[in-house]
Amino acid sequence: MSAAPGSTRVAGGERIRAAFATAGAQGRAALVPYVVCGRPSLDAVPALVSSLVEAGADVVELGVPFSDPLADGPTIRDATRLALDDGVTVAGCLAAVRAVRAAGVEVPIVLMGYVNPLLAYGIDAFCRDAADAGVDGLIVPDAAALVELHEAAGRHGLGMTMLATPLTDGARLGELAAGSTGFLYVVAATGTTGARSEVASSTVDLLARVRRELADGGDDVPVAVGFGISTPEHVAALAGHADGVIVGSALVALLERDPEAVPGAVAELRRATVRDR
Repeated sequence: MSAAPGSTRVAGGERIRAAFATAGAQGRAALVPYVVCGRPSLDAVPALVSSLVEAGADVVELGVPFSDPLADGPTIRDATRLALDDGVTVAGCLAAVRAVRAAGVEVPIVLMGYVNPLLAYGIDAFCRDAADAGVDGLIVPDAAALVELHEAAGRHGLGMTMLATPLTDGARLGELAAGSTGFLYVVAATGTTGARSEVASSTVDLLARVRRELADGGDDVPVAVGFGISTPEHVAALAGHADGVIVGSALVALLERDPEAVPGAVAELRRATVRDR
């Protein structure tokens, strides 16, 4: 089954792609920081996202808390549990996005979550309300083949982002690229999210293979790499091999430990996105 039957580029997807194109025109990879929506509180989300953008974020990825986040490691799971304990819901996350937009934030916002809360909310109602709130795109790792979600996202102008792993073969990669109306998320390593000590040479090889196979298939979807990327050195090592770099667990951990240090960390990551340093 194709990842997104009948999918077309949509308004949110075009905004996401434009952000990647702008970064590329400036000679750098796009920076995509991830934080858990509701940490340290829902009320703090507008100021937090604003600070990420002021520090250099090109796209912001907000995690929707879920009780069984299979793709996430202990850092994000723990933050997610704290958010759930505080009563953060899907509706609360959408309200937070509305508040972010009301605060004047204009960069693309992508929600990363899991399918069960969306099914409980109602797929079409969720996509409608997400678009109305100001969400541009979705990442739903356990719903790659859920036609209903892709169709609803297309109807309501949300870009979908699919995930490719080191185990994804060429034929499947083409399907994932076709279904990615936002960007294609290349997972740097198998397993769950979490900071790692260094960038493996296999990650650079993986990105080269992905780019080669996408070029052969005529796909021009932006490629962002994530999972295990935590330092400016990691970002610098990958900026020349991907259109964007996603940093999650390291920022989630820092937000729990020292929230005031997060903007400075993002600014350092942004400086590392410049190519040909």
